[in-house]
Amino acid sequence: MTIRIGVLLALVLLLNACVSTTTGRPRAEPKSSAEAAAQYYQLGARYYRNGTYELARDRLLRAIELDPKLAVAQSTLALTYVGLENPRLAEQHFDRAVRLAPDDVDVRNSYAVFLCQQKRYDDAHEQFQRLRRATINDRPEVMLTNGGVCMAQKPDYALAESYFRDALEFKPGYAEALLQMTLLKRAQGEDLASRAFLQRYLASNPPTPTILWLGVEIERTIGDERARSEFETRLLREFPDSAQAKRVLADR
Repeated sequence: MTIRIGVLLALVLLLNACVSTTTGRPRAEPKSSAEAAAQYYQLGARYYRNGTYELARDRLLRAIELDPKLAVAQSTLALTYVGLENPRLAEQHFDRAVRLAPDDVDVRNSYAVFLCQQKRYDDAHEQFQRLRRATINDRPEVMLTNGGVCMAQKPDYALAESYFRDALEFKPGYAEALLQMTLLKRAQGEDLASRAFLQRYLASNPPTPTILWLGVEIERTIGDERARSEFETRLLREFPDSAQAKRVLADR
C-alpha cells in the first residue's frame, strides 16, 4: 500500500506557504530602494503564483538587487528556481533566506520540503525539528504533517507517526494528518488502526470519493463485508459519477 496520495497533498500545502501577494497595482513611484524592492517582490510573487517562472525570476532578482536582505524575495526566488528545475540555485537562495530570517517558519518550511524533494531526508528533518521548536507558528499542524510526510518517504515510519501525532495534538480534526495516519497504518498492515483514523477523519471532515474508496479497501482487507457495503453504498449515493463509484459497479 502506498502513501503517495497523501504525500502529494502535503507538499502542495508547503510549496505555497511562503509566497504572499497584495492586491492591486504597485505604486509607480517608490520612495526608496526598500519600497521599490517590495514592489518588485510583489510582482515576482504574482508571476510565480501564475506559473510564469521566467518573469518571476527577473522581478525577484531585481528585488534582491535593490534589497539583498529581503528574505521573502530570496525564498520566493528559490521556489521559482524549483519551478525552473534548477536545484543548485534554489538551494543557494533558500540558504540565504533562512540565514536572513531564521525565525520565519514559512521560509524554513519551504526550505524543508525542498530538501525532502531532493531526498536529503536528514537535512529536511533538521529543518522540520527547528519548526517543531518554533515559539511562533500560526500553522503548526500543517508543518508537522509535512515533516511526517517527508519522513514517511525516507522511510522512517516511527518518526513520521510522531510528526502526525504532534500535528493532531494541535488540531485533532486536521484532515491531512488524519489521512496520513490512515495511510501510514495501512502501509504498516495495521488495518484496524487505519480504520480508526479513517473514522476520525469522517467524524470531522466531509467525505470525498477517494476517502470512501479507501474505506472500501480497508474493510475488504479486514473482511468486514457489512462495513465495506456501507462505504460502497455511500459512494453510489453521494458520488454516483465518480471513478470510484464506477469501480464499485464494475466489481458487482
